[in-house]
Amino acid sequence: MDGKIDTVTARSKLKVRRDPYWQRISHGLFVGFRKMSNDRAGTWIVRYRDDSGRQLRQTLGTLEQFPSFERFDKATAAAISWLSHIALGGSSECFTVMDACNSYTQKIRALKGDKPADDLAARYRRWVSEDPIHRIEMAKLSRDHINAFRQRMVSAPVKVGKAGNTRTRSKDTVNRDMASVRAALNMAFEDGKTTTNLAWRKPLAAFKNVSKRRDVYLDREQRKLLIDASPQDLARFLRGLAMLPLRPGALAALTVGDLDTRVGVLKIGEDKSGKDRRLKLPPAIAEFLAAAAEGRPHTEPLFRREDGLAWNKDAWKKPLKAAASVAQLPTSTIAYALRHSAISDLVHGGLDLLTVAQISGTSVAMIERHYGHLRGEIAAVALSKLVL
Repeated sequence: MDGKIDTVTARSKLKVRRDPYWQRISHGLFVGFRKMSNDRAGTWIVRYRDDSGRQLRQTLGTLEQFPSFERFDKATAAAISWLSHIALGGSSECFTVMDACNSYTQKIRALKGDKPADDLAARYRRWVSEDPIHRIEMAKLSRDHINAFRQRMVSAPVKVGKAGNTRTRSKDTVNRDMASVRAALNMAFEDGKTTTNLAWRKPLAAFKNVSKRRDVYLDREQRKLLIDASPQDLARFLRGLAMLPLRPGALAALTVGDLDTRVGVLKIGEDKSGKDRRLKLPPAIAEFLAAAAEGRPHTEPLFRREDGLAWNKDAWKKPLKAAASVAQLPTSTIAYALRHSAISDLVHGGLDLLTVAQISGTSVAMIERHYGHLRGEIAAVALSKLVL
């Protein structure tokens, strides 16, 4: 070697140059120090040559978070840890938490389409790309990193109204955001970008028993009152929600071409499930949708506003609130209440949960969690028939 780097004094005597100074740690493993200036901290590097002759490198940065006299020891410890990571099959590439999120987004886009991928990308932009965790390499990710990241997600305030007021984020919402990050890190672990998931396995676990049921239930008469109190274009959209237990966004995304009037089948391709699914419609619903689609190009929205545009949350929010007020319904009535009410009726009517899940585009587990309590009454009726 052409210069020792294990002490502060030795490094201070080194000449400034672009090439690193190397010190051997073990067979094939070296720690390097690059001194580019006399008045700045140098950078540390790890180099390893395996038995096949392949040479791998990893940059450690300046290590300025540690006192000068500790930096060689910290670099050595990092080198040994990195070599252990490689030996266990880990990636030798610099692969950060943000890289993991981007890779997972690409996978979801290929498997499930643009909508779920765009939703993931938006969550990562908000919680990862601007957070210090985004640049941490997967091989160096620690439980302390994840604990701090989780706390930042939980404590981030939510703005309420135009006055700038804030409130605490609900744990149910935090769970959804953490799930997206957890999925990305899990995929990186499966792909060998890191050899352990201990850093996030417990710290990113979901809060338990915080998921809320949709408690605003509108009976058939209340749904009719809401529809009758709405403008004609919104009334058509709400009637569709009342008859088809879809998410409002999924119903709004339907086009005329999604309805096959010849066989009475509706294709739903824009939903959280990320997969196209087809519903065989009963005659009354098929006729209602056919009337809405009649004579219009296949690319137009199946349910359109008066101006011809598709519905969205911003467009239906105010007129729906006004209609709910006229109909004297709860102030918490939202478009999703119609989906909740329709699913509740299906479950209460005795339809098996698998079919309800398939129709509504969700999982059986979610139906059981939010609507399983309704099966109790059905079970009670069934048991009463066993009385001798």
